[in-house]
Amino acid sequence: MDSDHPETRPVMRKPEWLRVKLNAGRENQSVMQMLRQLHLNTVCEEANCPNSGECFGKKTAAFMILGSNCTRNCGFCTVGKGPVCAPDPAEPANISQAVARLGLRHVVITSVTRDDMPDGGASHFAAVIKALQEMPDAQVPIIEVLIPDFLGDAAALRTVIDARPDIINHNVETIPRLYPTVRPQAIYQRSLDLLRRVKEQAPDNVTKSGIMVGLGESFDEVIDVLRDLRHVGCELLTIGQYLSPSRMHLPVVDYIHPDVFADYQKQGEALGFKHVASGPLVRSSYMAEQAFVEAGFSK
Repeated sequence: MDSDHPETRPVMRKPEWLRVKLNAGRENQSVMQMLRQLHLNTVCEEANCPNSGECFGKKTAAFMILGSNCTRNCGFCTVGKGPVCAPDPAEPANISQAVARLGLRHVVITSVTRDDMPDGGASHFAAVIKALQEMPDAQVPIIEVLIPDFLGDAAALRTVIDARPDIINHNVETIPRLYPTVRPQAIYQRSLDLLRRVKEQAPDNVTKSGIMVGLGESFDEVIDVLRDLRHVGCELLTIGQYLSPSRMHLPVVDYIHPDVFADYQKQGEALGFKHVASGPLVRSSYMAEQAFVEAGFSK
């Protein structure tokens, strides 16, 4: 076989700082059982998040709507590819039930990308937001949505904005130079334009984005992305280490040292982000409530 073939490609050894303690305890199992009962997906499981054991153990999860298969084929992502299904009309009610049972104060709603749907699934996002907002006042959580780019459809984005979530998150994921291999069906400027439109149309809405590192980008290229995000008004930022899900996905080029993540955080704060979560195991929805509170926002 060719040495560049995914099955023969050497795998870099993970450094000490990326070792994660697995959690298979009672709370973890009870959360997963509840999700199965309510026919709900989580990005925690679908994307093989390294923090899923910790989050499940704390009775938290980031819900993934619109099915478990994606219409795009990003080189970094392990979410399923294949036939897609119609949105589950019971999903909004089931998510609000799960939030109530878990007692969540901050809920993250994300989705697969559904380029097959006329509005990219925006109306389903709005239905989930509405269901959460209709919970008893004492139970209504901070609502964060992590949305796809809706192929740049302004009307679809407006549907989500008009639903009035507390935070609209859209990840740029990587630097512009790497988009052809990392996000071949996405456009860097389109993602920036989405975040800009949110702030233009709903200035009080908190915006958030995230980037992975370790894919071959330079330090200066990452800082350029941070500048671009601040230029469009992005307020919350996450920076984490890319971890290849399998030999069939993009390889890790570098394991970034925690000191470099600390430098990214300092640079982000100097640029004016209200909160920067930067570390090897940071993910877009990890400790989302803490970021919202530490940034000085309130419900």
